[in-house]
Amino acid sequence: MATVSAQMVKELRVRTGAGMMECKQALSETDGDAEKAIDLLRKKGIAKAAKKSGRETAEGGIGTYVHAGGKIGVMVEVNCETDFVANTDEFKSFLRDIAMHIAGASPAPQVVSREELSADILERERAIFMAQAAESGKPENVMEKMVEGRINKFMAEVTLLDQPFVKNPDIKVSELLTQQVTKLGENMTIRRFVRYQLGEG
Repeated sequence: MATVSAQMVKELRVRTGAGMMECKQALSETDGDAEKAIDLLRKKGIAKAAKKSGRETAEGGIGTYVHAGGKIGVMVEVNCETDFVANTDEFKSFLRDIAMHIAGASPAPQVVSREELSADILERERAIFMAQAAESGKPENVMEKMVEGRINKFMAEVTLLDQPFVKNPDIKVSELLTQQVTKLGENMTIRRFVRYQLGEG
């Protein structure tokens, strides 16, 4: 069995945001393999977060971020269960991180979750992809798969929760949210956002 050093625990905490004892336990269970420990913590975190996902989120806060010399501005609403959590530095830092992500992400997110993408937008994209696929001269069943793949890619690119987090592209925004739910012990939801870009309207 591998020895778990304090440095290993510290590095895992930085990478996952999990508690010290959780990190130590995960490293012990995976014989000191940091990557396996991360997977284990993520599974446990998702399980913990899933238990909290049904709880009502009536508190929270609005985060703002102004970027690129005042040319891009973002407001985002994130909800949690209690004003106690809403007033923590951890929650406020998360709010700012999400607002900063929305300002800096390329392409800019259009919606919070895939369910919010309108049928009109998806149909328009599907028509464009279908026309492009038709030019390839491939059989229809292959073209269908190509179009579905592109639609999925498009949805992932414009949906906030599916985007790689700008400060750590190894995780999606949804995974960052799960980490915060686990860390703060409350259900949290990113409710809505607006992004202003100078000259666009």
